[in-house]
Amino acid sequence: MTQRTLEIVVTCDEGYLGPLRTMLLSLRANNRAGSIRVWILHRGIPQLALESLAVFCGHIEIELAPRMVDQALFAHARSSERYPQEMYYRMLAPHVIDSDIDRALYLDPDILIINPLTPLFDIVLGDCVFAAASHTDAVHPATALNNVRLNTNEVYFNTGVILMDMRRAKALIDPDEIFAFAMEHERKLLFPDQDIFNALYGERTLPVPDQVWNYDARKYPDNIIRTGGEATLDWVMNNTAILHFCGRDKPWAPKYRGQFAALYKHYATLARRI
Repeated sequence: MTQRTLEIVVTCDEGYLGPLRTMLLSLRANNRAGSIRVWILHRGIPQLALESLAVFCGHIEIELAPRMVDQALFAHARSSERYPQEMYYRMLAPHVIDSDIDRALYLDPDILIINPLTPLFDIVLGDCVFAAASHTDAVHPATALNNVRLNTNEVYFNTGVILMDMRRAKALIDPDEIFAFAMEHERKLLFPDQDIFNALYGERTLPVPDQVWNYDARKYPDNIIRTGGEATLDWVMNNTAILHFCGRDKPWAPKYRGQFAALYKHYATLARRI
């Protein structure tokens, strides 16, 4: 399957538009062939900020498709400071995006794209509706704990990167089921949106290699050890497509000293110049 347009879904507020620009620049820089359309789901980014982002996207030949999420969807939703509405947006994307598209890739804004994404879009999903990566393998102690906590049997998927079969996802995802699960299991949810996705849709998710499709930038030293020294910086630059800056320490912070700090600052500087 080859898709002419890379359909990308993002969710953020006004405060994350800077990192989003950096991610989008890296996306276009390393996916030069074909068109890219970015669906930004939000509930109140100011119009001037969206217009500025649209100008930026125009300069790098990306189509921006903002969608303000209908608040009527949340009539029965559990919402608070810990459970902001935005946490549901990635799962609700098939219902919010009013266009008949085949596949879409959800991406967190704290990401760099450093190689082409087409192989991920072309992956065979089989009976699965989603594809995602786990940052822990089947024998990791956290996997067993998450399986008990959420009553699941699969690895625990990170939801910063999710490939979605949009038509099948729309049929599968029931917003009321998501909201009911959040309310019923509130006390046991550690990472609410991620926990809900794993509990409800883990069985319909195809595992893909995290070293390629959702590389946790914090784990560079661990990956060196795990691969016997093979997963060097050169290996990452040649093989990893999605570099994810998980956790609280973010690469746009002045004191960030992670392995890929210089790489991130390079793309961020280029984005500010546009």
